[in-house]
Amino acid sequence: TTRVIMSEVAMEEYDVIVIGGGSGGSGFSRRAAGYGQKVVIIDRGVMWDSDGNRLGAGIGGTCVNVGCVPKKLMFNAAHHRETMTGKTQTMSGNGFAVPEASAVFDWEGFKVRRDAEVHRLNDIYLSNWKKAGIEVVLGVGSFLSDNQVLVECNDGKTRKLTAPHICIAVGGVPSALGIPGQEHSINSDGFFELKTQPKKAAVIGAGYIAVEMAGIFDGLGTETTLMCRGETVLRRGFDQFIVETLMAELKAHGPELVNNASPTELVKEADGTLTLKLKDGRSFGGYDCVLSAIGRDPKVDTLNLDKTSVKLDRGYIVVDEYESTAAKGIYAIGDATTSGFSLTPVAIAAGRRLGDRLFGGAPKARLDYEMIPTVVFSHPPIGTVGLIESEARKKYGDENIVTRQTRFSSMGYTFNPADGKVKTGMKLVLKLPEQTVVGLHLIGPNSDEMLQGFAVAVKMGATLSDFESSVAIHPTISEELVTMGGWGQTKDESMPGGMRPRLPAKLLE
Repeated sequence: TTRVIMSEVAMEEYDVIVIGGGSGGSGFSRRAAGYGQKVVIIDRGVMWDSDGNRLGAGIGGTCVNVGCVPKKLMFNAAHHRETMTGKTQTMSGNGFAVPEASAVFDWEGFKVRRDAEVHRLNDIYLSNWKKAGIEVVLGVGSFLSDNQVLVECNDGKTRKLTAPHICIAVGGVPSALGIPGQEHSINSDGFFELKTQPKKAAVIGAGYIAVEMAGIFDGLGTETTLMCRGETVLRRGFDQFIVETLMAELKAHGPELVNNASPTELVKEADGTLTLKLKDGRSFGGYDCVLSAIGRDPKVDTLNLDKTSVKLDRGYIVVDEYESTAAKGIYAIGDATTSGFSLTPVAIAAGRRLGDRLFGGAPKARLDYEMIPTVVFSHPPIGTVGLIESEARKKYGDENIVTRQTRFSSMGYTFNPADGKVKTGMKLVLKLPEQTVVGLHLIGPNSDEMLQGFAVAVKMGATLSDFESSVAIHPTISEELVTMGGWGQTKDESMPGGMRPRLPAKLLE
């Protein structure tokens, strides 16, 4: 083995160094290269440690490899199966006789096709970087100073790079379960490594990843238990109306929910099954898979940030509204920062706007972090944009907030028995006096696809009158958002019947 003497490694100069080839890093790199900058991306690619844990998501980052994309493909598969079998199946009511064997999921075959799609996307990322003139270095990057980066390349070589602009876009990794026996569990990365379908699985967590993973397992036919530490799932950041609706759906249609569950030990039994022991003395066993989804941590441990002026807060890189860190010339975007949004489109948009600001002649360019929409691919899915009711009341005062909400079963379940109908829930959070929509929250079939258009309206400052001025599309689920009770009228005791017309601003000019 030849020891590399660092002083003998030549320093290579670039305009821009990007550490991390995920969604945010790619978005920033391509925008910077488009403005004529000499850009290099450092990405560790995919490797595994001695315990089989994944190190590095891969080209394209978490979303492409072990996140949004393969998860949505699995969600779609689960949705298709749920139309054919189970309490909420809709085939028989609509006149189709589906053989029982048709609802058996081919996990192994699907994994092959899913992985092939991920590899196709990896190649597209690499191709796009090449077309943009971006150099790609596979390896682990760490700082030598505020403007110098050391790369321990996957091929064993060592490189030293310098640039006036360095962007950190390393993302996050699943949090460790942190109990004895945790080595017998998997995380959300490991979910996509499963070669065969578990017969019985437990998912630990209360956030959106746990809810999504449990819903997919359950929807594909695995006997599934979702274990959450509190009384409910999605305790942070989601409107209580949405949480209540989801909890009712979980209890009615699965997966099985165990609340107030604080794991203390995971035991592998003699027969190979897993038993999860809880703090209160309860234990649950017979699992062939236990998935921990208790959160994610910023992946900053290999960066040697102590060699820089970058500041951390609880492990996250502190950035301002322009994605700048405390170190001149070092920027950070995405899940590893204090921006507060661990969402792929947020990282992409932040990266592109950073490129516009630094190299596009737009010094005020930045991502507006207000009114960012998001979706949870639960069963049924959730879509939300803006403030939840409690946040709105805290920000504007109780006297300035009113809400409208509705729950119903959509026409897709018309022929299902009462206990086989999936509920839809919709809620508007309105700020007086104009009744500006400051929050819009959906749960139910197709909520994920409905949200984007309404998010544009909310971002533009739409009022309830604006919603009502849009003629309903009938029969659809989304029409309920523009036809909620009291359509086109507001209370006025001076009027006959106690109501007066509520008109959009355009008609009042």
